[in-house]
Amino acid sequence: MTALDMTTLARHPLPPLSRALLRATLVVVQWDLRRRTRQDLRAMPDFMLKDIGLDPSSAASEAAKPFWRA
Repeated sequence: MTALDMTTLARHPLPPLSRALLRATLVVVQWDLRRRTRQDLRAMPDFMLKDIGLDPSSAASEAAKPFWRA
C-alpha cells in the first residue's frame, strides 16, 4: 500500500467490515507472493542464486518455509 493510499484511507476511513476484509485480502496477497517467490527460488539454478547473493543451502532453507512465515 502506498503512502497516497494510506493518506486517502486516513481521510476517508472505511467501515469496520470493509476494513477487516481489506486487511484479510492484503494478508492473502502477501501469502501468495511469498508462496510464488519461494517456488521460484526453489527452481533457480546455482549460478542464479549466486547472482542474487544466496548459496544453495540458504535458498533451500528459505524455500522450505511455509507461506505464512516471514
